[in-house]
Amino acid sequence: MRPKLLTTMRGYAPGMFLGDALAGTSVALVALPLSIAIAIASGAPPAAGLVTAVVAGFLISALGGSRVQIGGPTGAFIVVVYSIIARYGYDGLVLATLMAGAILLVAGLLRAGNLIAYVPEAVVNGFTIGIAIVIASSQLKDFVGIEAAALPADFLPKMAALWAARSSADWPAMGAGIAALVLIIMLRRMFPRLPGLIVAVGAVSAGVALLSLPVATIASQYGELPRGLPVPHLPHLTVERITQLLPSAFVIAFLAAVESLLSAMVADRMIGGSHRPNAEVLAQGWANIGSALFGGLPATGAIARTATNVRAGGKTPVAGMVHALVILVVMLLAAPLAGYLAMPALAALLMMTAWNMSEPHKWRGYWAAPREERLLLLLTLTLTVLADLTVAIGVGVAFGLALRLRQSKLQAGEWHVPNR
Repeated sequence: MRPKLLTTMRGYAPGMFLGDALAGTSVALVALPLSIAIAIASGAPPAAGLVTAVVAGFLISALGGSRVQIGGPTGAFIVVVYSIIARYGYDGLVLATLMAGAILLVAGLLRAGNLIAYVPEAVVNGFTIGIAIVIASSQLKDFVGIEAAALPADFLPKMAALWAARSSADWPAMGAGIAALVLIIMLRRMFPRLPGLIVAVGAVSAGVALLSLPVATIASQYGELPRGLPVPHLPHLTVERITQLLPSAFVIAFLAAVESLLSAMVADRMIGGSHRPNAEVLAQGWANIGSALFGGLPATGAIARTATNVRAGGKTPVAGMVHALVILVVMLLAAPLAGYLAMPALAALLMMTAWNMSEPHKWRGYWAAPREERLLLLLTLTLTVLADLTVAIGVGVAFGLALRLRQSKLQAGEWHVPNR
């Protein structure tokens, strides 16, 4: 239950701090544009993504059960956050996030972090790919510069609306989006240690500004970003509102716990260590409460940023704390510069994030899995894209646990399956 920070501080040397500081700065350069893009794709103000990265990112590292976990807003929440904002407004999202944090605190105290082993892997893979599809599709509007005031939240109506408005696609915007996508891929392959995301987005945005291209930017759509964090405050609380948002809060809590623990497991394999699952769940609870009090988004451990931290030389939670502080310094000193970021470039960044999130290198393995696992993955994927994430997770977990029970009964010889 104890945070890893307490353990890693024993014998902490100046040389270790230098390595953590460099790693944290590298991760911050990746997290900056990504946090803004995730907030925009979620239907939230761009500043909300940065607030989440600072507040929740600091708390997850300071209180978490992993040595190298990096926390903040992630793509997995885009679908959930977008639907909550559309239905209950942004204040409703903040309240749901606050409630989710409280749920995670209770779950951590009950040692529910150990239950991650019972969530079928096919369910996790299915909703991850499904979320990636939804994220990529949600970026098509900005990527090609389609003019549409408001798109439906559901996948099929959204695709229909985009197709109906296809004639409004803008060539300069499309060119900026394609240029950013190509540059991200090239930099990742040629210079993997370089923070290619911010270099690509920054280069394309600079080109748009210097050439005075008619391409939408953060400033033109949302205004200038604030310099610093807002004053913390409680959202509007009523019994009726809490009851309405309780299902959404449970979904946020479930996603935060699952993604953070999966990210910690990936980090363990990279560093040859072991995380403390219940401490991690508790940290997610405090992080989401903190983010909500500052008006931020739901937060969890971010697999891609955690991997970036490890590759950059991060050894202790100090790297994650530095990452959050660097983002805060950028907000204080250079917030107006973020207004020049081009929307098609941010869309390209999120589309690339969605592609990586789907883990295409594992698709062949998914297809070679037993038939029941393939069906479970496809069922969860389909429900995630076409129905609702709550339904997808509930049905997928129930179906997966039923399959696991059936297999254990068969192996124990308690069930007899007749030959046909």
